[in-house]
Order: sequence, then structure tokens, then C-alpha cells
Amino acid sequence: MSATIDQAFVKQFQAEVHEAFQRQGSKLRPTIRSKTGIAGASTVFPRVGKGMAAAKARNGVVPVMNLDYSAVECFLQDYYAGEWVDKLDEIKTNVDERAVVANAGAYALGRKTDELIIAALDTATQEAVSTAAGTTDTDGLTKAKVLMAFEMLGAADVPDDGNRFAVVGWKQWSQLLQIEEFANAQYVGDTDLPWKGMQAKRWLGALWMPHSGLTKSGNLRFCYFYHRTAIGHAVAQDVVTDITWHGDHAAHFVNNMMSQGAVMIDDLGVVRMRAAE
Repeated sequence: MSATIDQAFVKQFQAEVHEAFQRQGSKLRPTIRSKTGIAGASTVFPRVGKGMAAAKARNGVVPVMNLDYSAVECFLQDYYAGEWVDKLDEIKTNVDERAVVANAGAYALGRKTDELIIAALDTATQEAVSTAAGTTDTDGLTKAKVLMAFEMLGAADVPDDGNRFAVVGWKQWSQLLQIEEFANAQYVGDTDLPWKGMQAKRWLGALWMPHSGLTKSGNLRFCYFYHRTAIGHAVAQDVVTDITWHGDHAAHFVNNMMSQGAVMIDDLGVVRMRAAE
């Protein structure tokens, strides 16, 4: 059988995988600092320290900020998600079979992207836990923990510029819904209620969203309040699909691939909120 058989199938499948990845892929990638087109096995994200303004005398020399420049290296890894599509299955249920496999590949790559980002978040050292502030590991995600994380970001001069995000587990999302300031329209307005459309909303100047893949250590779920620029995500190869015909299997082998990595850039821009679950 010709190796070029079913080119229409191949082109349609590739289009569907990319469409599915755009729709169902990573939830966290849009919330962090990301760059594409990386050449090589790693890349660096520059990190610039705080500058300080000073006065100068008339006709004097303009003072120099002496910014602290450094770089964080991000290593990239290759990931694959493959599946067989039997020729006879294509004939019997062409559209359904193709869509199922395309969605499965997109989900797998999307989860892997989020795993990389979550692993970078897990390297954070700042935690919103203080017995003096009434936040302990025996609690779920309480208002006290959220406000403590909010205060920590503010104290570190993390910009309140609309680029703050918070990601929590589904159990913690349910707990947030019991906080009146989070769920009541009188506090957040009708347009920002969490049950309007997808499960994401703005609160305390940040976009909050639930995620099923956050790390769980023992009975503690690690939730995060962070700024977009605190985490770096690099892409050498975005999702690409390769489909080949194998006559001995009477099937197409669909291989979805990508090369990505993630790294912590600025630890001050991430606060972990540990919640008992």
C-alpha cells in the first residue's frame, strides 16, 4: 500500500491536533513569562534587580542605579505522545476516531506543559504559613492565608499591574467559594462571579483559577499566588504532529512532539499557600 495514502486524513488530523491543543492544552502557560523559537538545549532568562533613584547637584553627574544583572538558565526537554489509528477504524468511524486521538494527544501535551510549570513553582521558598497570622498547615485555603500571600507579594514590591495570578486545587476552589468576598457579587461584581462561564475569576487584583495537577505532599496541596514574570517557560519546538503509515500494522502512527522547559526566575514573585486536603 502506498506510503502517501490518505493525505487528506493526515492533513486534517494535524489541523485537529493543533486546534485541540490550542483549546484544551496548558492552562498555566498564558500566566507566565514565555518565549518561543529557542535554538539549543537551553536558554537564559535575564533578571534585573531593583534600581534606586537619587538626587544630583546642579550640573553634577547623574547618579547610576547600579542594577544587579543576572541570568537564570532554563533547560529544555523533548516530549512525545503517540498513538496508533487503525485503518479499518478510520473507515468505520473516521471523524470520531480521529477526534478522540487528537484530543488525547493535545491533553497529554498540555498536561506535560503544566507539569513543567508546576515543578518550577514548587521550587518557591516563600510560604504563607504563620501561627501568629492564624495560618497553619491544619487549615484548608482560608482567607487569612490568601491575605498573607497578598501582603507578602506587596511587601516584596511585586507589581500590582494586572499580571498577578493564583492557581489552587479544586478542593481549595470550593473553599474559596465559601468566602463571601470571593463569591459575593456585592464585592466582586456580576461580571467576575466564578460561576460565569469557565471557572476563573479576578480577585485581589489577580486572576484565580483551579487546577487538578498541583503538587500534593501528604495531605497538603500546594497552591500559588504569583506574578507572571516570576516563572519562565521556553519553547524550542511547539506542538508538531508526524503521521506515518505502517503497512505491517495496517494503521497510521500519530506522533505528537514538543520541546519545552520551565524555571523559577524570581523567587520573590511566588508565594506558596499550603492547604490541608
